[in-house]
Amino acid sequence: MLNKDFVLRKIKLVQEDLSRLEPLSHRSFEELAKDFVSYAATERLLERIVTRAIDLNRHIIAELGKGNEKVRTYEDTFSALSELGVYSRDFSLLIAPSAGLRNILVHEYDEIDPKKVYISVGKALEQYVRYCNFILEFLNKNS
Repeated sequence: MLNKDFVLRKIKLVQEDLSRLEPLSHRSFEELAKDFVSYAATERLLERIVTRAIDLNRHIIAELGKGNEKVRTYEDTFSALSELGVYSRDFSLLIAPSAGLRNILVHEYDEIDPKKVYISVGKALEQYVRYCNFILEFLNKNS
């Protein structure tokens, strides 16, 4: 059974971070890249948004999945939600790559490309607003 309080708390945190990220989206790449504090905040906000979504995905899969979902990576959690009817397969293909950015930011696998971070801001604002809406709609249908 879905823990409605958990889901709503995570959605609220994602939405709060999206609202903090939004003003940073109005800066040019050069402005953001030159401002260490704003750039670091951008990285951290993106990381938190994606990590919280993955937490939500894993909760939904654990509670509503059939146990045969193929979830080996964080990207797979987004695909599994499409299989559970939370959103479309097309949307899962659109949002799943954000898990890769999260891994790069957390683990610093390679030197982080500031241009990729900058581009990710706009994508996150568009995709994660939709993600939150899909989760809330799904929660309402399954309450």
